This record gives sequence, structure tokens and C-alpha cells, in this order.
Amino acid sequence: MIRLLLVKQKPSEGELMNILLTGGTGLIGRALCRHWLQQGHQLTVWSRRPEQVAALCGDAVRGIGRLDELGEEPLDAVVNLAGAPIADRPWTRKRKALLWASRIGLTEQLLAWLHSREQKPAVLLSGSAVGWYGDGGERELHEDSLPVSEDFAAQLCGAWEETAQRAEGQGIRVVLVRTGLVLASDGGFLKRLLLPFKLGLGGPIGNGRQWMPWIHIDDQIALIDFLLQHEQARGPYNACAPTPERNRAFSQALGRELHRPAFMPAPTFVLRLALGELAELLLGGQRALPTRLQDEGFSFRFTHLDVALADLLGQPN
Repeated sequence: MIRLLLVKQKPSEGELMNILLTGGTGLIGRALCRHWLQQGHQLTVWSRRPEQVAALCGDAVRGIGRLDELGEEPLDAVVNLAGAPIADRPWTRKRKALLWASRIGLTEQLLAWLHSREQKPAVLLSGSAVGWYGDGGERELHEDSLPVSEDFAAQLCGAWEETAQRAEGQGIRVVLVRTGLVLASDGGFLKRLLLPFKLGLGGPIGNGRQWMPWIHIDDQIALIDFLLQHEQARGPYNACAPTPERNRAFSQALGRELHRPAFMPAPTFVLRLALGELAELLLGGQRALPTRLQDEGFSFRFTHLDVALADLLGQPN
């Protein structure tokens, strides 16, 4: 009971915060650091390579290799985004174990450390993905939708969310961010597509009918900031633009923006042969909608894919 009374109270609007990030050197983490440094917040990144944090995230960002380096320093919020890339290589048994440990195992370490502290942060914002729903086919997926399938990605996200949710037992508000495909000019999904598309080798994956829940990096950063600072926000939120696109339409839009053809499909049988179980992640999709974010007042800057691609690739329409 005494521990619950020591949970940090929500900072008032505009108050500077002490924020701890995991996954801070990743695509979203680096952008968050830039955004929050401009606002004047104090940032600490827990990393396997703490000596690289300042160079990657900003000179004013502190890198730590062990959580106990923080001691009992005041902490307002924890943003938990750590996790090995899920689509970088086939899902061998060893790779699955790494994906699990880098998400669920790390989150368990984080919760154990939070439990040992006298002073608790007010909020834990923890990463997840729209893969939580599995391959949704043509269904519209809202935050109150049930999982459609139990593939590995869905199991991984489900266990990740369940682990993070345990922080509520420590009196900490928990927000779960189910992210779609983040579009950014300096990394991630879009950057990997640029070379083949520029060479005229781009095109749909499989039959191209699968839904792609995309989001511009600027909206991703803005919604995380929004959820962190609004006390009523808790539970899962779909972090994707309100206008998902089918894979074929996405490929055509990227081809138009780059002034290149986009008709070279990646055949289903080739993907399954080359990638095994991982291929199902690329061949499936989610028609996920950000229902809760919009209901609670968040406004997206980028709701049309053509406009988002033009902004990121520097070729205004």
C-alpha cells in the first residue's frame, strides 16, 4: 500500500519530465529523443551499447547499460520500445527465441526493476504491433476486436502486451501502442523498399490484396507524446493512419512518387520457399483503424499515402 502512494503523479501539461526509454536507438526511439529534447525533457536510454547513445540520440541523452545506474532518481515515464527487428530474417528457432527475449524477457526485467523502486513512474507506454490481431483479411480491426489468428507474430505481441500490463498492479498507468508500418526517410520499411523500386524492380507482394496499416513517422511521434501526457489514456491503441491501403495500391503509390514502374510481383511460392514462416507476415495484413486515438481527440497530419510519401521522399505533388 505504501508503494502505491509513492507512484509519481502525472505532470501537469507542459511540465518537463524525466523519461526512461528502451529501444531508444531504434527508428522511433531516435525520433522521440529529438522531439523530446526540443521540448526540454530529461532523457535516459537503457541500451546494450550505452556509449553510442549520445551519438545516435543526441548529446544531452544519457545512456545506461544497467537499470540500477538510475538508482532512485525521479522518473516520470517509461517508454518501452525495445525489440529485435521481426522481419529482418527467417524465423528459425534461434531467431524466435531472440525475438521473444528482446520483448517479453526485457519487459519482465523492466517490471522487476520498477517493483524494486520506492518511487514509481506515472506511466508505462509499451510497444506492440498490429500483428497482435493476426492476419485480419477483410475485417476492420478496432482496439476492441479479438485476435483473428494465432500465428507467431500474434502470440509474440499478445505475450508482450500481457507482460507490460502487469505494471498496473504497481499502480502505474499502462498504454499499449499497436504500431503499423512506420514510414520514415531515414530507416525502416520504406528505406528497404527504395532501392528495388528505384531500379524498377518494385511491385506487390503475393496477390497484393493484403491491407497495409501505415503511419508517417511524425504522426507516430505525435501520438506517443499525446498518449504519454493524457492521463485518461490507457490500454491498447492502434497506431496507424485512418486510411490503410492494400499492398498493391501502396506499391503503385510508391512507384508514382519515384517515377518508376511497380509491376514486378514477389510471388507467394518464392516468398514461402525463401522465408518460411516469416512469409506469412508479409502475405497477411491488418485493416486496422485508429478508433480510440480519434475518439480521444488525436488529429493525424498525414491521412493520405500520396501526401505522406511526397513529404518523406522530398518530391512534393
